[in-house]
Amino acid sequence: MTPHNSAKPGDFAKTVLMPGDPLRSRYIAENFLTDPVLVNNVRGVQGYTGKWKDVPVSVMASGMGMPSIGIYSWELYDTYGVENIIRVGSAGALQDNVNVMDIVIAQAASTNTNYIEQFGFPGSFAPIGDAMLIQHAVTAAMENGATWHVGNIYSSDNFYHPKSYEGTRAVRRMGVLAVEMEAAALYANAAYHGKRALCICTISDHLYKAQELSPEERQTGFNEMITIALDTAVKAQQ
Repeated sequence: MTPHNSAKPGDFAKTVLMPGDPLRSRYIAENFLTDPVLVNNVRGVQGYTGKWKDVPVSVMASGMGMPSIGIYSWELYDTYGVENIIRVGSAGALQDNVNVMDIVIAQAASTNTNYIEQFGFPGSFAPIGDAMLIQHAVTAAMENGATWHVGNIYSSDNFYHPKSYEGTRAVRRMGVLAVEMEAAALYANAAYHGKRALCICTISDHLYKAQELSPEERQTGFNEMITIALDTAVKAQQ
């Protein structure tokens, strides 16, 4: 047990899906997993373990932002022996060829956070997704007929910013596909612990086009992404 997780050793599968929203964690467990069991509900993050295609898979919320996913993913890797964490969430598109409901598989996560400074890396550490998980995710996206993109994303510490989207112009100019708030910390934790991580996002809005999902659509409209992530989890454990 940890201060944020009441699960017992062995309660979590080797692969954990991590949505930000606890309600999405419950939604995945109740609508996708076979025989889901609630293994952790400290602070209402709702961690479940069940099966997808007869393979054990867990799902637990990460909360919003890099400090939050930093805590939960660290404990899963360090205390519970989890090998793979797949973040599933929403992202805002930056490029014209990326549209609402597209799938983005994060090859790397550029960031403005100071989270990574704790590791004492001399210079700028490049947070990257695991190559095996990326390969499996691409295969799963193709098998599910998704519109998908693989590339760099931007993990930002800021959701609200006094200068609005001004700072994203340079990010967009460098070819970054989308912006979200968690992947870089997850990737850094995975690297430190010698584990695997991947961020798979559904585009929920566009920063440069008039495209946006409603809160209800964000809650339950990401089934394609969830299926791709679960299929990735199965492929990772075969």
